[in-house]
Amino acid sequence: MKEQQQLITQCGVGDVASHVFLCGDPDRVPKIALSWSDVREVCRTREYVIQTGMRDGVALTAASTGVGGPSTAVMVEELVNLGAHTLIRVGNSGGLGVDVNRGDYVITTAAVRDDGTSKSYVCPEYPAAAHFAVTAALVDAARESDTMVHVGITWSVDAFYARNKVLGPEGLLSMSHGGYEQSWMNGKVTDMQAAQVLNVEMESSTLLTLANLFGVRAGCICTVSDRTPWPGPGEEIIDLDQNISGAIELANRAMIQLAKR
Repeated sequence: MKEQQQLITQCGVGDVASHVFLCGDPDRVPKIALSWSDVREVCRTREYVIQTGMRDGVALTAASTGVGGPSTAVMVEELVNLGAHTLIRVGNSGGLGVDVNRGDYVITTAAVRDDGTSKSYVCPEYPAAAHFAVTAALVDAARESDTMVHVGITWSVDAFYARNKVLGPEGLLSMSHGGYEQSWMNGKVTDMQAAQVLNVEMESSTLLTLANLFGVRAGCICTVSDRTPWPGPGEEIIDLDQNISGAIELANRAMIQLAKR
């Protein structure tokens, strides 16, 4: 048995670097590690794939979290148990801000905790704030990019279909099965837009809350793969690979900067 072997990932001491990238999709892990050398896969179970390698003399790890807060919390817990202290999420998101367009990047300064997982750890009033050094490194890396970059607040949710909406002829329509919705649901999208929230996704509030509780550093950069609410039938809705390679490269540069400071 590996020293300090973790319950879910089965990883032990030496499998995970102190600087870690997180993504939802397991297939994105090798994309994050594409520019690294000496890459080895140390975990492949359930929704979790973990690879560790080197770039510019820095040991790095990329790990998938699956979709949403519960599976993200499992991964963060086990990574931090093994010595990870700096985590950057590279993901997709829906654009909410009026000037946030598909293909743009959003760097999260803090997240609206509209999830259940983070509330299992601490009261709702506790902030989900990104670490200032991680945010600054991402912003520094983004200054060299030709892509539009937005920096601000992210709405982090649990329910993909219940929270996303389709733009219909008479307003916002439910995406849930059979058009299911509650009377208060449609107002959430417009409330977040009125509150100057830039984008919506499903993992940042859990990551940022746990990172602060555990005393480690975390930040997030997401591409805007779609707009919320989604357009009507016949229009292209979502492209999960929209500009993701650019976001991955920016995150890699930021992480190297953080590691070498």
